[in-house]
Amino acid sequence: MSDDDLVRHSKAKSVEIISDPDERARREAFNALVQTDRVNSYILDAISGQRPFRLRASIILDLNRCAVDGIETYAGNYRPGEIEIGKSSHVPPPPYLVPGMVEDLCDYINDQWQSKSSTHLAAYSLWRMNWIHPFTDGNGRTARAVSYLVLCAHAKIFMPGARTIPDQIIDARSEYYSALEDADKKWKERDCPVEVCFQLESMLKDMLATQITSSYSLATGDEEDG
Repeated sequence: MSDDDLVRHSKAKSVEIISDPDERARREAFNALVQTDRVNSYILDAISGQRPFRLRASIILDLNRCAVDGIETYAGNYRPGEIEIGKSSHVPPPPYLVPGMVEDLCDYINDQWQSKSSTHLAAYSLWRMNWIHPFTDGNGRTARAVSYLVLCAHAKIFMPGARTIPDQIIDARSEYYSALEDADKKWKERDCPVEVCFQLESMLKDMLATQITSSYSLATGDEEDG
């Protein structure tokens, strides 16, 4: 499911590569599979690698390219202009600040790798990616992919379960948007990464439990609650 299916949708002005809605939907579905495979590849590399995982801007750009390749002219590149987020009071930073802010995001994740929990780092990356909104399109898809990669790489687990956290986020739009707005508000008030994402981190913890429980249900044949 693409960002077009979400209420809080954003898109910068760019040249449309695909104008036919059905063709675009098919391409987005294909790209979603490509992006999922790429995330899984990064996770497996992080788990099996000899060196600690480091989040890099090149990974974020790659995951965006996977999401909107063949759809957006700026796939895998930072947005060249301003962008608005529908249904949100947040105004993303101007484009000239975006590369540095993405690098700062990576630095925070890497610098806090030994001292913070998997869910905190995943929540922070999810919020900060949405806050920066670095791309012309596919920001939500890329943010969810990056967050999930950070979670699994830090926990050193290829997470089991059919109902993955990215899928659950799409199904819990209201809770997700509320958590993002709460983080935006706290950032304005406190400018403290540890406190900003409390609500978002709590949501991810619940979703992580649901994902792991779903693997048990698949293995045992038991019906999932809800």
